Amino acid sequence: MARTQTPAPASKEPVILDAVIAQDMSAANQLALITRETETRVRAIAQQMGYQLPADATDPDLIQRDIAANMRRSVEACLEVGRGLTVLKAACEHGQFMARLDVLGIESRVAQRFMQSAAKFSIASTSTLLKAAGGQSKLFEMLVLDDEQIGELELTGQTGELSLDDVATMSVKELRAAVREARAEKAAVDKVLSDKNTANDKLRAQLKRIATIPPDDALADLQREATAHMNDALGAVRGGLRAALIALNNHGDERGQQAVFMAGLVGQVAAELATLREEFNLPDVSNAADIALAGEVAQWAK
Repeated sequence: MARTQTPAPASKEPVILDAVIAQDMSAANQLALITRETETRVRAIAQQMGYQLPADATDPDLIQRDIAANMRRSVEACLEVGRGLTVLKAACEHGQFMARLDVLGIESRVAQRFMQSAAKFSIASTSTLLKAAGGQSKLFEMLVLDDEQIGELELTGQTGELSLDDVATMSVKELRAAVREARAEKAAVDKVLSDKNTANDKLRAQLKRIATIPPDDALADLQREATAHMNDALGAVRGGLRAALIALNNHGDERGQQAVFMAGLVGQVAAELATLREEFNLPDVSNAADIALAGEVAQWAK
């Protein structure tokens, strides 16, 4: 009887799926591309910030350790901490930066101030200013100053009422008040200049308009505008100034106690009016009879 032929065992070779291989290779290539782009971005930010990458590597772990080392060093290294944090943020994947701040023991708000300090005080050489600050607390307080004020402190030793000596000798609390005062003073000056420029622009526009209209119409416009300014001045005197004088008069323990101060206020207003009258050689028509006479003269002049 013929023997039954035993079939050959099934092959144990793994089935290779070309589609799976292609997918894995595509994912690997995409990951490599993202890694290269991240490294390029991190190196660009490091160069921009003036940060020396540890071991010339963009590994977030190495950058984090470098930041921790700078935090343990002298206070002058706080700018390097800020630069490092800026670069670390660029090196981290989305959502990882906060976790690394936790490892470093840096609150998000403090990290932001480190990075702001690095950006602000890396714009120009600030060695003199940093020496005067002497500590990260004072450096943080000076963040409210703008770049122009920082430059003035470095180049001239003074910005407004704030000097480098003040920075060096004041307490942190005193410096906080001083820099805010300097900032407010500069803002006030900028506001005055802005208002002045706006007023000048408005005046130039009015002069151009006047140049294009008939003389009689131009004169009428100028008289209306002058009258409006006079009414504003009268309103300020009859309203705000009079109310202030009443309050001052009632504040004294005895009636008339504030008379000298009040007389000084009224005197300043009167002096300004006298100066205008003298500048334009104007007659004094401050009473009703004088006003009537001036009207008759003006009518006769026509």
